[in-house]
Amino acid sequence: MGLNSVPSGERVHIGFFGRRNAGKSSVVNAVTNQELAVVSDTKGTTTDPVQKAMELLPMGPVVIIDTPGFDDEGELGELRVRKTKQVLNKTDVAVLIVDATEGMKECDKELIALFEAKNLNYIKVFNKSDLLSEIPEAEENEIYVSAVNKTNINELKEKIARLSVTDKENVRICGDLIKPLDFVVMVTPIDESAPKGRMILPQVQTLRDILDTDAIAIDCKEVQLKETLAGLAKKPSLVITDSQAFKKVAADTPEDIPLTSFSILMARYKGFLETAVKGVAAIENIKEGDTVLIAEGCTHHRQCNDIGSVKIPRWLRNYKGFDVNIETCSGTEFPDDLSKYSLVIHCGGCMLNEREVKYRMKCAMDQGVPFTNYGITIAYMNGILKRSIEIFPDLATLV
Repeated sequence: MGLNSVPSGERVHIGFFGRRNAGKSSVVNAVTNQELAVVSDTKGTTTDPVQKAMELLPMGPVVIIDTPGFDDEGELGELRVRKTKQVLNKTDVAVLIVDATEGMKECDKELIALFEAKNLNYIKVFNKSDLLSEIPEAEENEIYVSAVNKTNINELKEKIARLSVTDKENVRICGDLIKPLDFVVMVTPIDESAPKGRMILPQVQTLRDILDTDAIAIDCKEVQLKETLAGLAKKPSLVITDSQAFKKVAADTPEDIPLTSFSILMARYKGFLETAVKGVAAIENIKEGDTVLIAEGCTHHRQCNDIGSVKIPRWLRNYKGFDVNIETCSGTEFPDDLSKYSLVIHCGGCMLNEREVKYRMKCAMDQGVPFTNYGITIAYMNGILKRSIEIFPDLATLV
C-alpha cells in the first residue's frame, strides 16, 4: 500500500492552531511545500478547517489540518471556534502558531490549556521571526520560524516528527492471535450494502494483517462457510465474520473453532473493546421511550438496508419487544452533550484515528452513558457475545 493510499484513520493527524493572522496558513504551506491553504493579510481568511492527507517527510503519511483563528468573533466566529475545538479531538500533534512580533496572548494560553487537558503533544511556533530585530532563545518545545523566508521550516518538521512517534506499529488487528501458516477464514457477505467492486476497509486491513503474519487467508460468503470449512485440509485457527452475518456464521462454525467479527477486532485495535464489552449490558436497562444514539465515523450513502440506520434499530426493537427511539450521527458530527441517551452504539471506527474514537468513548463515560459498538451489540443480542470474545481471555470474564 503506497503512502498516499494509507487510510485517514491510520495517519498521524497534525493540527495547526492559533489566533487570526498569526500566519497559520502560511506555516502550513511552508511545511507542506504546497499552496494547501489560502493566505491573506485579512483576518479570518481561513473560515473552516482545511484537511489534507499527504506524505510529509520525515514523518510519512499524515493528515494536515489548518484551522480558523481561535480568537474569531461574532456568531459565525463562535461556530468556527467550535469547529476548531472539534479538530482537537482527532489531533495527535498540535502546532500552536504565535505571531512573534506580538508574543503570547491570552488566546494562545487558552489553547495550550486545551492541549494539556487533552494530553496532546504540542509545539509553540513563533512565526514572522524575520520581523524581529533579535530572535530570543527558544525553549525545548518552541521554535522561531519565518514562513515567508522558509527559515527553520525543516527544523520544525523534524520537531513535529519527534512528537508524533507512537507505538502504533506494535498494535495488530489479529496478527497477535495467529501464527504463520495458520488458516484464517474471513466471512464477507456481498449484499446490497456491500460497496460495488471492492471490500470495506476493516476487511482489507484485516486481510493485510493476516498476510503480514504469514498466515493463510480464506475468504467466502456467509452462505459458503459450511462448504469452505468442510473443504479445508486443516482446522482454521480463527473465523472472522462481518457482524451482520454473526447469527448464521455462529451456527455454521463448530464450537472448537474460535470466532469473532471485524467490528470487534477494530474496537480492540482502536482501544475501546473493554469499554464496549462492559457497555453493551446496558441494553437490558433500556426502557420504552428511551433514546439510543447510533454513531458512525464515516459518511456514506445509506442503502435501503443500512446496518446503522436500519438493521441495528430493527434488531434492537425486536430484542426489547417495544419501540426504541433511535438517533444517528455520522462523520465529525458527534454530539458534545450525550445526557439524553441511554446508550451509544458506535461503529468500529475504521475511518477515525484512535484519539478521536477514544475521545468519543470518554465523552460518553464522563457523562455516565454506556458506550459499545456494532459487533459487540449484534453478538450480545444473538446470545454469542461470550463466544465472540473468548480469544481475549481477560474480557471473556466480563460476560
